[in-house]
Amino acid sequence: MSKANETSSLEREIEDAREHLATTIDQLLYRSHPKTIASRQVATIKAYFVDDQTGQPRTDNILKTVGGVVGVVAVFVLIRKVVR
Repeated sequence: MSKANETSSLEREIEDAREHLATTIDQLLYRSHPKTIASRQVATIKAYFVDDQTGQPRTDNILKTVGGVVGVVAVFVLIRKVVR
């Protein structure tokens, strides 16, 4: 192989590596953007409370959450009454 072929081959490999690195950086920037993170979290929470296939609310998960909130509020009310 001639020196010119080796040089052009090496330049091509370097350019491919740069393009791959640029793509990876763009993907990381997109994934770490606050709006992207927020939209992923919203989608996760919606999926927990609404069935993806039917669009119906998942009453079991809703009741668990409501029960937890009511329990925490009850504990705070009880603590407040005991402290007074």
